[in-house]
Amino acid sequence: MSRKLKVTQVRSGIGRPQHQKKVLEGLGLRRLHRSVVVDDTPSFRGMIKKVIHLVKVEELNG
Repeated sequence: MSRKLKVTQVRSGIGRPQHQKKVLEGLGLRRLHRSVVVDDTPSFRGMIKKVIHLVKVEELNG
């Protein structure tokens, strides 16, 4: 079974560069305090790294 990451948006994308807004949209985050569960893959890790200052990340077991 693949590992999962829970990503929660904690800061707004307003006033951020366009590429950061697109990364948030690509992760499936549209509003503050909303969470999405994504696979723990290098591509998602790279996306999260670009917006780590806007999100909170938790590892899910199982």
